[in-house]
Amino acid sequence: MDAAETPRTGPSFRFRLAAASPWPRRRIVGEAVLTPVLSGIAGILRTAETGSLVQGGALALVVAVLSLARRALPASVLLAASALAGTFPGTFVLLVCAGWSAGSRIERPARALAAFTAGFVLHLVAGVASAPDEDLGLSALVTVVLTGGPFLVLAVVPGFAARYRAQRHALLDALRRHNAQLVRERTMVARQARLLERQRIAQDMHDSLGHQLALIAVHTGALEVDPELNGRQREGVGVLREASRSAMLELREAVGILRNDAEMSGPGPQGAGPSSDRAAVSVDELVASSRAAGATVELHRSGAERPLTPAVDRAAYRIAQEGLTNAHKHAPGAPITVALRYEPDSLVVEVANGPVPAGVPAAPPAISGQQGLTGLRERARLVGGMVHTGPTPGGGFRL
Repeated sequence: MDAAETPRTGPSFRFRLAAASPWPRRRIVGEAVLTPVLSGIAGILRTAETGSLVQGGALALVVAVLSLARRALPASVLLAASALAGTFPGTFVLLVCAGWSAGSRIERPARALAAFTAGFVLHLVAGVASAPDEDLGLSALVTVVLTGGPFLVLAVVPGFAARYRAQRHALLDALRRHNAQLVRERTMVARQARLLERQRIAQDMHDSLGHQLALIAVHTGALEVDPELNGRQREGVGVLREASRSAMLELREAVGILRNDAEMSGPGPQGAGPSSDRAAVSVDELVASSRAAGATVELHRSGAERPLTPAVDRAAYRIAQEGLTNAHKHAPGAPITVALRYEPDSLVVEVANGPVPAGVPAAPPAISGQQGLTGLRERARLVGGMVHTGPTPGGGFRL
């Protein structure tokens, strides 16, 4: 039974022939050229040998059928071609092609060995049966060599070459699949390591910063109701308490983002994450908090406001927040202007402060981690934006 592209349950002859189809265009062109060549050689040589056009045509037809079936039925075609080559020398090219197909398409080595051994026996028997009477007197060894030698050259050698080629291609395919699997596994391991590290960072932030912010909120809440404070002091303590509360909410949001491994890149459902209108609404809260702390802050809006993705809104909010924080730290008492400009293809957030007014006492050196602007540049880059900073002609600073 053939073992080329067929299941082991013994399919019918029709299904075996269908196992090699559909043929790609390249194979169709190759068969359209090879089949006439094989049948033509066999038919012409047979006609020249016998002088009978009928015999030549019949042999050419048989060779054409075997040539077309050699891919679906490699073992059967090998046996038939071996018998024909032993009887009709003009079919030697068909034997070469049948040996090549059998070597590459019969998967099990035992079946391949059995097929080539049976083909050798058939070739030997057919050759001895068709040999002239004067050649039958030769010794058995000489007969085997003269009859079986061409089979080894025409069928076995191409079979070994085709089998080596098929096994080499199968090995290369297996190596490629294995390499792709290793790459996928390495990516999964790296992603898992990142997730674990992000979870560890989130837990550390929650345990350390969350505790400190909670203490600040509790103490400022207790201080706010102290009867010894005047209205101005109580208002300042209220600003501190509200700032600590906002910091707690933002810390919780950051921890959630770290644990979820990614920020949402598009609008989400109601109640999922921070407000999607943060750049339009929460900047007002930032300005109000700064005004409550005694700063002179103006807010300007221009352009047609439109909904933005949460990532862009969050970036705009952070830029405004960082700009106000830097102005309070480095230029206390200076007037501040916050501008939101909705342009056709972008949103521009600008925070500018003027020079420190004369007579305002110098503030102590501000505590800075030197990472605020760097973080803003990275945040803006992730949403397709950029950050520009620098002094203004009047002695202030603009972000």
